[in-house]
Amino acid sequence: MGKVSNMRLHNLRPRPGSRHRVKRLGCGESSGHGKTSGKGHKGQKARSGGSIRLGFEGGQMPLIRRLPKRGFNNAAFHRHYATVNVSDLNAFKADALINEQLLREANLVRGQFTGIKILGDGELKHALKVEADKVSATAREKIEKAGGTVTLRERRSSATNETMESSEAKESADSDEQTTREKRSSRTSPAKSKSRSRKRTARKT
Repeated sequence: MGKVSNMRLHNLRPRPGSRHRVKRLGCGESSGHGKTSGKGHKGQKARSGGSIRLGFEGGQMPLIRRLPKRGFNNAAFHRHYATVNVSDLNAFKADALINEQLLREANLVRGQFTGIKILGDGELKHALKVEADKVSATAREKIEKAGGTVTLRERRSSATNETMESSEAKESADSDEQTTREKRSSRTSPAKSKSRSRKRTARKT
């Protein structure tokens, strides 16, 4: 039996002669794709650079806007994390503290994200102190194997934020009620106070 080579995805090639011939455009009317090159006659889609965005229906109200929207969509609450691989951390010196500020200065993290997640692609050559929001199991293993440490940043949960907001709203409502009481007490008319003083003097006599 002959030697069987190990087949991998990067070794796969199409069989010789199995690929289709490239469509050649604008090679005369007899070629089948000549003259207008399959774009038809005139119009926005026939021009160079002319394209229509997805869902555009010529100016009329699109179908996606005509349909009613119902139900719950979790996309608004989805959290996006900036991903950094272990191999990218080799650019920093040994025993350095890797945090979000340092990663942004090195242009490894750009844009607005909920937090940073360390992934385990590649190998780490020296020990580092990594501070992130999420760390994959392989990344943690490689960092600790190189002699480094991983600390997760603590973030306040939405439940604690809601309780704090409700308590602040309660305190503000109590303070408003107290101020209104003080204002009412200060608004007592001088005639009433005079009559009260006269009654007190009459009782004494």
